Amino acid sequence: MTSITGADRDDARVLWDFHQLDHRVRPVSAAVALGGCDIGVVSAVAELYRARLFPTVVFTGAVTAATSGRFPRGEAVHFREAALALGVPDEAILLEPHATNTGQNITFARRVLEGAGKRVDSVLLVCMPYMQRRAYATCRRQWPEMEVRCASQRVPFDAYAEAQEDEAEFVAMMVGDTQRVMEYPGRGFAVEQDVPERVRDAFERLCGRGYDAWLLRD
Repeated sequence: MTSITGADRDDARVLWDFHQLDHRVRPVSAAVALGGCDIGVVSAVAELYRARLFPTVVFTGAVTAATSGRFPRGEAVHFREAALALGVPDEAILLEPHATNTGQNITFARRVLEGAGKRVDSVLLVCMPYMQRRAYATCRRQWPEMEVRCASQRVPFDAYAEAQEDEAEFVAMMVGDTQRVMEYPGRGFAVEQDVPERVRDAFERLCGRGYDAWLLRD
């Protein structure tokens, strides 16, 4: 693991808290499990399914630059296999193996649900903890009529950070997600979110200390 300083960790915790939406989950028509580098998303899906919060889940995600080494056959494919191993029945699973970004996760999953004849008026987005805010904002733009909530593994920042193979890379990815929350509304990809000054300050400090590998460059 690449170690980070205490100051870096303090600023990262500010971003982590910002991305947590703390939605109260309740039964919904379907879940959409967004691909990413964290297989822990599947553990959250299995727990929520066992709680009977949804009858159907779409696993969505292709092979991406961030995950090709970990999930070489695609995020959705690997996530589905992990879900089956955790007891989620195959008949409850739909697969969307083509999306390479969050907007596509939402729009392609929507098409898969429609193609399967599923009537959906509420959806639960299950994703990495630090992806909640961006996922929510994207869904509100791409699927505006849908009632949407977010859920993730229930894990505190320190435990999550310590479990990462590369803590510095995890922080850099969270910095990238924070930038996208701020930038994507102007590009039409997501709805506007209020970003407190303390979050912007922590973001700028982390960028200045080199956690910029996943920033948008255009």
